[in-house]
Amino acid sequence: MKLSMGSAIGVPAFAKINWSLHVLGKRDDGYHEIESVLQTISLHDTLTMATTDDGSIHLWCDDPAIPVDERNLVWRAAASLRERYAITNGVKIQLVKRIPSQAGLGGGSSDAAATLIALTHLWAIEMSADELNEIAESLGSDVSFFFHGGTAQATRRGEIVEPLSDAPAQHLLIIKPTASISTAKAYESLNMPALTSSESKPILFRSQPSDSSASFDLNALHNDFETTVFQFEPEIGRAKNALLKAGAKAAMLSGSGSAVFGIFENQDAQERAIQAIELETGWRAFLCKTVGRSQYESAVGRAGGLVARLFGKNAGA
Repeated sequence: MKLSMGSAIGVPAFAKINWSLHVLGKRDDGYHEIESVLQTISLHDTLTMATTDDGSIHLWCDDPAIPVDERNLVWRAAASLRERYAITNGVKIQLVKRIPSQAGLGGGSSDAAATLIALTHLWAIEMSADELNEIAESLGSDVSFFFHGGTAQATRRGEIVEPLSDAPAQHLLIIKPTASISTAKAYESLNMPALTSSESKPILFRSQPSDSSASFDLNALHNDFETTVFQFEPEIGRAKNALLKAGAKAAMLSGSGSAVFGIFENQDAQERAIQAIELETGWRAFLCKTVGRSQYESAVGRAGGLVARLFGKNAGA
């Protein structure tokens, strides 16, 4: 599917990592209470879309493994806007995937947020920040984070987002092993006997949120999922060790996995690592950097005016 660039809008959908992720307990609604500090990074998908007169949603993706129907969050985001605001126009969407799936990098959620931003601009929908967040929350707990970008703290199920001062820029190397972890499986693993004390009280309930200030403390990096995920998928633990062996200052699982990221002193160290690292068959490696909030806003382009208006930011024109 090809779109006429004169009638189309293109937006990047950046991946994220978690500087910290604490699981504080299970809620009455079945979800888990979390506290996490998230960070957008330069690895990104690209969405290009144009309105149509046929009232249908047409989604194409360059990755044949990605569904292009109602199973895809991009399709569901577009459908949610059309239904809620009685939009009669349709849309054609091209999705170029670079963020690996089931990696803990937020690719699906970021794609959904980018779709909401771009289509609200294209369809000239008037809405409030609360309305946009409500739609985002119906699609996924961390979709709302991608309206902000940069460094932010997420609480409750992850849908309450508080922007923080950007963490200092970091050079990263991400490894996506062949193992994949579903979010549901990762949360189920938190109740494994290995994570309970002698009183059968989950150790994770005693986790305390780290300091979420702008200062960057490698010792504050923490992910409650690491212990259990490494237990039932040792390959992911090997990926973390490979990053440390290649010179990473620190390495950690992102989200509920399965991707791990390493932090490097500078670009030279990062590039030496990609040459030296021992990748197992099927592993994918991505060189990237952190993306601060102003850079994130500018990258949104002409649709960024919506973000600026709703969330009080100075987005790029």
